[in-house]
Amino acid sequence: MKLEGKIAMVTGTSPNIMGGIAEGLAEEGADLVCIDINPKYAEQCAASVIAMGRRAVAIPCDVTDESQVTAAVEQAKEAFGGVDILINGATQFNTKGILEMSVEEWRRQTDILLTGAFLFTKLVAKQMIDLGRRGAMINIISTAGHQGEPGNIGYGTAKGGLLNFTRAVAMDLAEYGIRVNSLTPTATDRTEGVERAQRWGVEWPGPRLGQRLPGWPADPGAGTPLQKLPSPSHYGKAAAFLASDEAEMITGIDLRVDSGAIAKYWIWDPGSDAAQN
Repeated sequence: MKLEGKIAMVTGTSPNIMGGIAEGLAEEGADLVCIDINPKYAEQCAASVIAMGRRAVAIPCDVTDESQVTAAVEQAKEAFGGVDILINGATQFNTKGILEMSVEEWRRQTDILLTGAFLFTKLVAKQMIDLGRRGAMINIISTAGHQGEPGNIGYGTAKGGLLNFTRAVAMDLAEYGIRVNSLTPTATDRTEGVERAQRWGVEWPGPRLGQRLPGWPADPGAGTPLQKLPSPSHYGKAAAFLASDEAEMITGIDLRVDSGAIAKYWIWDPGSDAAQN
């Protein structure tokens, strides 16, 4: 297994993307520190990991509160002796455009995505350096961070910021042997999220694209070159690779697991009858 003996801290452990990543890391041998502002998400993620035969702790935490983040990082050290892998995935969905979003909503959403990643990265990096651990960090982006998505100004802006945050931090921490990369999911098949929420016994409102703006296709996967949407387990496999020694010479890059969505030429519709002939 790629991550045997490693301790992974995952923030934002909802039953969809981040829950799939957490379980994917556990499948590759990692023990988990599951962090979410919703205690049930953190607790059930940890319970799922334990049921897989790995160790796990659950820590409720507001990622924008420095004192809570400091306590979470210290609790991970007390439980497991430190952290080898950090996955920054905490987010908030507030799909509003520039004309509708209030400054208070803007600040809260960008604070969760950007400040949360800043705080965990800074404090975990300091702990890794103090313990002499050559760790790996992964920031979760979105295709919305690469492209202009209407009606989603705070999310898209913050995810785009995380792309260069990743590159900058990769340069800051390279001398310590700490690798920093990002992973870009896209619109995600909801099947796993629904199954995982039921298995965990938690409520999940469903994917962000469940509330589409006019002009969105009924099946977003039909517009991707691979003609289907990825699942959280696909992201888990990619994260496990980036966190493993197999990626020891990879830092500062973005790995897109998006069914080819970003690479696609804008006018081409892979799902059209003409494209199939």
